[in-house]
Amino acid sequence: MDQMIEQLAGELRAAESTRMPIEPLAGRLPVRDIAHAYAVQSANTRASLVAGRRLVGRKIGLTSAAVQRQLGVDQPDYGMLFADMEVPDGDVIAPGALIQPKVEAEIAFIMADGLDHPDPSSAEVLDAIGWVVPALEIVDSRVANWKISIHDTIADNASSGRFVLGGPARLAAELDLRLCGMVLERNGDPTSFGAGIACLGHPLHALRWLAGVMARAGHPLAAGDIVLSGALGPMVAANPGDQFSARIGGLGSVSVRFGKE
Repeated sequence: MDQMIEQLAGELRAAESTRMPIEPLAGRLPVRDIAHAYAVQSANTRASLVAGRRLVGRKIGLTSAAVQRQLGVDQPDYGMLFADMEVPDGDVIAPGALIQPKVEAEIAFIMADGLDHPDPSSAEVLDAIGWVVPALEIVDSRVANWKISIHDTIADNASSGRFVLGGPARLAAELDLRLCGMVLERNGDPTSFGAGIACLGHPLHALRWLAGVMARAGHPLAAGDIVLSGALGPMVAANPGDQFSARIGGLGSVSVRFGKE
């Protein structure tokens, strides 16, 4: 089984390196259990760290009830954020850097303190947050044509690609994160709408879930970690030359552009 885990992890690394997507992994896992999908993700996390990449946080996926129903699951998933995945606000993503990118607007937390309790209270989670900022997550899939199951996306680092942090930074206690509205524009046209309630009912619920999962896995959230809490509205496909900007009520804005071929 370990050999198969390493083989699938290697296929994903090769797909990311060559920008050539692969066929779905789910049917090739020894057992179709999300634990084995996370084992593939962990193998690539270890490989990334050995290669010198720096872990800076986590991302939460599948926070939409509709997407959970579509994939037949009843909980979110998570992936790793590395320093080389961050794109400065307003910058350009080089053409060909990703395979089949899509963009989501999210709320990002920057942790002031760690959370090492397997069942943290809401108050503990709130107290551990340093700053809240608007963010764009550029999701990508190393699986051809986005034909993914829950096992595929987990193994593929929760379909992560790049992320952008906007501003200004705000204190969580000053914000109504449940009702904050979001609009995502592509080339100046509004294309996705949502609110904090779309993220597990409240972005803090997503952060609390992640903190508990990470603590139980022995890799608790630490001070300075960045957490992308999950999409506030539908993802939007990105094409070369597209400009994306998002505004989140009470928070601010964030933007990115995709370079032309």
